[in-house]
Amino acid sequence: MEESMGKTSEDQPGRYPLLDPLLKEKGLALKGIYKYKDAAEIFGASIRTIQQFVRDGKLRCRDLPARGRFLSEDLEAFLRNSDRGKDDGHNDKAGR
Repeated sequence: MEESMGKTSEDQPGRYPLLDPLLKEKGLALKGIYKYKDAAEIFGASIRTIQQFVRDGKLRCRDLPARGRFLSEDLEAFLRNSDRGKDDGHNDKAGR
């Protein structure tokens, strides 16, 4: 158990397989709690878009300390569920 102490997210691949590479690409660090502004920066969206994702039930929002709203697991779940390959009625190509 002592081996896992002090390891960073880079040392533990697979914990957030979609979020970790996105953060790395943007030069951002994995945090415990994220605010709307953080989520907007990570996803390259506006704060209003993130708020809409919450209203639509696409992104889980929490009441966390220091005005935090999201955990890493919430952002990972959003990424996992945002696959455009799904037939959700928003595909541009007909017949998919």
